[in-house]
Amino acid sequence: MFGKIAGKAKTAAGKLLGDNDLTREGNLQEAQSEQEIEARRRDASAAQKEQRADLEAEKASNEVERAQLKADVEQEQREEIAEQERRQAEATAQQEATRRQQEAEAKRAQDAGAAAQQEARAEAERARDAEDVERLKQEAERAERQADTIDPEKA
Repeated sequence: MFGKIAGKAKTAAGKLLGDNDLTREGNLQEAQSEQEIEARRRDASAAQKEQRADLEAEKASNEVERAQLKADVEQEQREEIAEQERRQAEATAQQEATRRQQEAEAKRAQDAGAAAQQEARAEAERARDAEDVERLKQEAERAERQADTIDPEKA
């Protein structure tokens, strides 16, 4: 900015004094100053654009990271749900196996009781049959003795 003011001052002094070299030098200094100001503006604008680009790149990077973190969390949640479902399925299968085992044991006990009852009935029937056999033998012996008493010669 100072160079532009100095350039205008030299241009004005050159015109007043009629010094064309001083007027030209002032014009050149003013033009150079304007170019430097414009170059600084461009540099500032470029720096600002670069900062914006850096900010956008960082924002995009943060968005990618956020999306990745979200995906990771969702994956962990899916894995946890799958693990819970697996544990539940195992528990259900274990309960079913226990229930079936208890049913089988109850059935074996019931069958064993029924078999014991049937065996007891069969034993009682054998005992009755044995009594019947013994009674029939005794009746046969009595009938034979009676027959011998009636007809002693056939004996």
